[in-house]
Order: sequence, then C-alpha cells, then structure tokens
Amino acid sequence: MANKTQQVAGIHFPFPFTPYSIQKDFMAELYQVLEAGKIGIFESPTGTGKSLSLICGALSWLRDFEQKKRQEEARLLETGTVPLNAGKDQPPSLASSCQETPDTLRPAGEPDWVTQFVQKKEERELVDRLKEERVRRKKREERLRHIRHNAQLKYAAKRVRQEEEETERLLRLSREMLAAGTGAEQLEQLASGEEELVLAEYESDEEKGTASGVDEDEDDLEEEHVTKIYYCSRTHSQLAQFVHEVQKSPFGKDTRLVSLGSRQNLCVNEDVKNLGSVQLINDRCVEMQRSKHERKSEAEEEKPKRRRQEPRAACPFYNYEQLQLLRDEVLVEVKDIEQLVTLGKEAQACPYYGSRFAIPAAQLVVLPYQMLLHAATRQAAGIRLQGQVVVIDEAHNLIDTITGIHSAEVSGSQLCQAHSQLLQYMERYGKRLKAKNLMYIKQILYLLEKLVTVLGGNIKQNPNTQSLSQTGTELKTINDFLFLSQIDNINLFKVRRYCEKSMVSRKLFGFTERYGAVLTPSREQPRLAGFQHFLQSLQPGGTKAPAAPIEEEAARALRPASPLMHIEGFLAALTAANQDGRVILSRRGNLSQSSLKFLLLNPAVPFAQVVKECRAVVIAGGTMQPVSDFREQLLACAGAEAERVVEFSCGHVIPPDNILPLVICSGPSNQQLEFTYQKRELPQMMLETGRILCNLCNVVPGGVVCFFPSYEYQRQVHAHWDESGLLARLAVRKKIFQEPKRANQVEQVLMEYSKCIQCCGQAGGTVTGALLLSVVGGKMSEGINFSDDLGRCVVMVGMPYPNIKSPELQEKMAYLDQTLPRTPGQAPPGKALVENLCMKAVNQSIGRAIRHQKDFASIVLLDQRYARPPVLAKLPAWIRDRVEVKATFGPALAAMRKFHRERSGPS
Repeated sequence: MANKTQQVAGIHFPFPFTPYSIQKDFMAELYQVLEAGKIGIFESPTGTGKSLSLICGALSWLRDFEQKKRQEEARLLETGTVPLNAGKDQPPSLASSCQETPDTLRPAGEPDWVTQFVQKKEERELVDRLKEERVRRKKREERLRHIRHNAQLKYAAKRVRQEEEETERLLRLSREMLAAGTGAEQLEQLASGEEELVLAEYESDEEKGTASGVDEDEDDLEEEHVTKIYYCSRTHSQLAQFVHEVQKSPFGKDTRLVSLGSRQNLCVNEDVKNLGSVQLINDRCVEMQRSKHERKSEAEEEKPKRRRQEPRAACPFYNYEQLQLLRDEVLVEVKDIEQLVTLGKEAQACPYYGSRFAIPAAQLVVLPYQMLLHAATRQAAGIRLQGQVVVIDEAHNLIDTITGIHSAEVSGSQLCQAHSQLLQYMERYGKRLKAKNLMYIKQILYLLEKLVTVLGGNIKQNPNTQSLSQTGTELKTINDFLFLSQIDNINLFKVRRYCEKSMVSRKLFGFTERYGAVLTPSREQPRLAGFQHFLQSLQPGGTKAPAAPIEEEAARALRPASPLMHIEGFLAALTAANQDGRVILSRRGNLSQSSLKFLLLNPAVPFAQVVKECRAVVIAGGTMQPVSDFREQLLACAGAEAERVVEFSCGHVIPPDNILPLVICSGPSNQQLEFTYQKRELPQMMLETGRILCNLCNVVPGGVVCFFPSYEYQRQVHAHWDESGLLARLAVRKKIFQEPKRANQVEQVLMEYSKCIQCCGQAGGTVTGALLLSVVGGKMSEGINFSDDLGRCVVMVGMPYPNIKSPELQEKMAYLDQTLPRTPGQAPPGKALVENLCMKAVNQSIGRAIRHQKDFASIVLLDQRYARPPVLAKLPAWIRDRVEVKATFGPALAAMRKFHRERSGPS
C-alpha cells in the first residue's frame, strides 16, 4: 500500500492512500486536541475511515512530540542550562520538570546568590536525569535493533531456555525424591495438598502490597514510561481490527505497539487456563507468583520449619530471561492478541506479563475498556496515565459501560452458599488459623448472615425452598442500606483489604473443590459428606446423580467461580460515597431468586482520575449524538472545564443523494403511527406495520432490516402477522428471517440471510431478497455491517424508549434532576436522559446500512414523534440534513420507488 503523505495546516500526515477531505479535517483537529491537551468528542460515521484517521492523526502528533522532546534534550545537554522561560515553548514532559521558577518557590528577600545556587543545582539534576533517560533509550533501541535484524539471537535464547528447563526438571525430581525419603517419619496431620488451603498469617491492616510477580533481579524489566497513546475499545475483535489497521498503515513498521488483555485471553499455562472462570485464573496466577517468591525466601532462611509444607508449583512460563526476550519481541513488531499468544507459546514465556513489562517503552498501548476505566485493574496492569493520551473508541455507550463496570449484584443463593462454605472451612481449619484470620472470617460470616436477613431470609435454611413473606423492589441509599442491614458497625474498607490480601475466596474455592466431590468420607471428614449434600441442594436443580467423566469435564469448564468472589465485589461497591450509588433490594418468590444490586449513579467519579491525570482524552465513535450526555453527566461532573472540551463531527463520504431518510407519520390505511406502550399492541397498529413493510418490500431490492423496540414486541407482531395472513404476503417478495436471542445462533442466521439475498439477485423471480426482523439493542443493532444489498433499507418501528418503570432508571433520573442544573426552555435532565437513551439506540441501529463511499440505502422511521424538532436534532448530522417528513404514506412510497429505481443498477 503506497504511502501518500498529506500536509494539512503545515502538519505532515502519512496515509496509506489519498484520504477523504473529512479524514484530513479529522486528523488536523485531533492533532490540535492532543497538542493543546484538551478533551475531544469526535464523531465520524462508520465507513468514513475513522480508525485510520485516529491512527495517522495521533501517531503523527506523537512523532512530532518525540522529535521536539529530543531536540530540546539535545540543546539542554549541550548547554547544560535551563532557559529562564522554561515551560513556555517546551514539550510538557520537559516543561513539567522546570516550570517552578525562583519567584514562585523562593521566600521574598532571599539573597541572589542563594537563589542562583539552588537554580544551578536544579539545572544540574535535570541535565543528569536527561542523560540517564538518553542512555536508557539508546540501550533499548540498540537491543530492539539487534532482535529485529538478527534472528539467531532468538533461537540461541530458545536453546538456552530449553537447557535450563531440563536442568530445573531434574533438580525438581531430585528434591521430590529426597523429600519423600526424609519426610516419611513426620506426622502428616492434613491430607496431601490440603496445606495450601489454610490461610497464611495475616500481618496487619496497614501492611502494604503483595507479591508483585517481579523478583528483585528482575527490576530492569521496569523502565521509565515514555509518552504514549492508550487506545481502548469495547471488544477484543474491535481491538484486533484496530491493530491490523496499524499494521497496514505507514506507521506499522516503526511503532512500538503492545496489545493488553486479561489472563483469560493471554494465559498459555493450560492447567491454569482450564480453570475457566476469570477470577479463578487471576487468583491461581497470582498464587503461583507468590509461591515462587515464598520458595525463594524460604531457601534463603536457615532456621527449621515447625511443619513441612507441600511445595506449590510456580508457573514455568514466568522467568526473567524468557519475559525479557518476549518483552523485546513484542516491541519489535506490531502484534495482536492472537499473535502475542502464539509468540508466548513459542518462546515459553507468559504473554500476560510479557506485554505488561512492555508498557513503559511502548508508544501505543491497545487494551479493552475495563482495563483502562477500572482503577484497580489499571493499577494491577501497570498502566500510568499521568501525562499520557487516552483514546476511547466506540464510545457511544461509554457512560453505561462505566456504570456497568462499577455495579455489582449478588443473589440470595450465592449469599447462602458462601456462608455455608465459609462456616465449614472455619470448622475444618479453625484451630490452625491465627486470631486475625478468625476475626475477619467471623466478620464476613456476620455480613453474609445480615445480607440474607435484609432480604427476608434465614441463613440456616435452603434458599430454594424459602418463600419470602414480602416481595417487590426496594431502593436505598448506601448509608440507609448499611443501617437497615445492621452492618454499619463493620469497617468494609478493612474487610475489602483482607479479602484482597488473604485471597480467602480462592482458598475457599479450593476447599469446596476438594470436598464437594467426596463420595466416601474418611475418618477425619465425617461432616464433609453432609457439607457436600448441602452444597448440591443449593444448586437450582437440587441433588443430582454423579456425572459421567466427560460430562464432569464439561461441567468443570462451565463452572462458576466461588460465590464469595462475587460477594467481594458487592462489598467493595458499598464503600462508595453515599450520594454516588444506590442499593436495590429485589425480593422475589423465594430467597434463591432474590438479589441485592449496587447501582452506580455517578460515572464521573471513576472517570475523574482519567480526566485529571491524562494530557489529553479523545472520545470517539460513529454515532456520538446526542453529545450532551458526555458533556454534562461525564466530563463536567469529572472536573473538566467547558473550554477544555472540543466537539468534532464530520459528514459521510457518500454523496448526499445516496441516502433517503424518511419519517412516515401514517400508514396505507391512514392509521396514525405512534408506537407508545399503550397503542403499539393494538391489532390495527400491528397490521398497519405489516402493510407498510409489504409495500416497501415491493419497491426495495435486496435486503430489508426492520428493527423493533424489544424481542417480546417482535414476537407479538410476528404471531399477529402469521394469524392475519400478512406474513404469507411478505414472504412472496422477501424470505423472512428473525434475529435469534442466543448469541451463538447469530452468525448462522446472518449467513443464511446473506446467501438468500445473493441467490435472489442472481436467479431473478418473484422473491427479490430477504427481510430480517431485528431488535434495537440486540445482537444485530451494533457491530454488524449490512452493506450494499444486505441493507438497502433500514426500518425503525416506533421509538425504543427504555422501560420508564425500571427502578434503576427512575433513580438515575431523580439523581440527575437533583444534581444537574436545568437549562431554561429544555426538558429536565432526567427526562432528557430518557430521550437521549432512545435516540442513541436509534442512531446505532440505522447506522448499520451505509458502510462505504459507493453504498446507498433508505432509512424509514415509523412514528410521527420522529417529526418533532427536538427529536430530529438528535439524529446524526449526515442523516438529519437529508431527512424528509411524510405526513401520509402515498408520497413516502413514491419517494422510495423513485430512489431505488434510479439506483437499481450495480452499486
């Protein structure tokens, strides 16, 4: 792909081909946002090359930033002095080191010679630091150059690793043989492997940190964090697509890119990966690193142990030299997650830690939403946002994403299971635990009991058979919930810290794994048979016969994590500020089905740290309208000044005549179209919708995608059409497909839908294509491309307002009404939220059709409420500017017929 460098406003933007004018505007605006340290909201419709614009615009800025920084460093090192105007015309990375002038730091009346001496000392320190940075940078560049141009180094290192592994294996066998010989006379009070289930001594609440996974001799894996761009998106497939765009771009050969993922995605240790649950994989991995450090420290101690512990295995993929090589190979060439895992397997090194250690030197870090937006996850991954650039792509649902990440829900069944397991654990190992461990376990048991009680249940009874006298939904502030539950006297911050440090949920899971499958209890385990029976009775299906080996393996793969792991998340959420969250108590038929849910009301709280620390933040998407939510609910509440926020929205690359957006207010029989909750289930409304589709299918070639507000309404309409004969009339022109509820069936339906349209286009005949009945917010309203003949017409039935009776939505509306100022002449913030949620869903769905410059499609909005100016204003600009409102159906159908007849040739 040829590199065609573009010059826009004096800035050179390398690009793989001649960009559209809107791409040039996008890159220029992005460059200025990053240079000025602002927050940008960027909207670029799907099909306009948004990813390439982000890549080339952001990396062009980073290229210039690094060049300016090196020039300034060279000047400082050459002169050895800092200019008096330091901080005005320098890169921020240098300016921040020397912004404090003597006037702001020195007391008034201080002698000049003292001021000059202190200033000279600061200048020398800055120069020394710059020299160190330059030496480190040159070492890294030389190391990467060697790896890039000398493949023999890689294979030599691989041979050394294999030899070391063989030596380590022999040493391990020798130690096991010696241990078996010398330890026979010692009394084993616990069964083999059970020692690791006992909680280690908990030192103190103030003690900081746990094993980080890096040995003292591995410190040089950590480097200074260079200025970089963090790019995040919703799914791993979107991230992989972005990485492939980087690989194809002019920056693909020279950019140090790191793809981050969870342990579940990156782990190459099959024993750990087979645990299935994300939480279990995380805990087991950390435990193996801790095991490695404990064994190392034990080897250094000479004093004898009171009791021999069975050694736990350290991960064979976690080794300094292996990780060092993998880190460098990650930086040498751009790789996505799958390529990183393949490389880790070849190098016998952990991709999870290898990619983490590559973060400091990386220029572009690609990662999922959760890893960037959740502070604890961010810290664990070694991500530092201070002075960095963050780009959040596919950000139309950013507020909901932040809310979801920081919300938590637990069921009555989970609370009872966790209490039973922890009680049995304490009875089994209580005499071996230190006082502080026992104290915290009793506190957790107390919390679990009170949480069951507040739902109206009894912790001592089976939750599946416990009927609740009071049912319904109740909503409480955090403080009111703590008082109601009688747990306001417990320090939840200390309990949270204890759970994190002691890994009690992991120990508890190991305990239930060990004794949940006991068939014949031994002499030492008389109570565990009853424990097993009780655990089985807590499962929704009650007690079951032992599974066959193959079924057992499948069940193990799908096995949920310890219920205490889920409950830890809920307890942690309760430490939020009282005004920022609510607790929803849902009491249903029995205790097992009832639940407690923490709802985060203020997503700006976790996002504030991103806004505060980052040099610049870019929030981008294909359909960002309406942007008022981002400005008011997120950015303003997170502390961003209004003048720091910049909006950019570009048109589409298609010619204006290639799109026909219509608002249709009435149907063929003059039935007014208003799909409110009260009217949409009326037979005449459902019949009128069918008649409209019959007419549209007669004039639209190829595929028609019709979106309904919900799965239930789609089912009702389909059944009514079937009874009335309308379904048969529709089938004359289009083969009918329905969006499946199950995600694993979506691909099959899409394949059949696509194949049908392709065959009809070639064969001719009465059937001219296919009709796909979809659901707003479903599997096909986001991320699916209905380009060309797959989506010649998109129909939106009604306005997909969220359920206004939802307790969560009602509380969110009340919260916004109380906290956000009301703009004169506009709807209250709570009502505006409902309107915005509806229109965001509409914009996402109707954006499925136009996917490239030569594409064309019609968009039909079936509801007279779309004709209101405030609603039209929330459509994307490229649609809003072309929309036509049709009061009656005849002119609408004529416009549709004309539009598609003129474009019925090859697209």
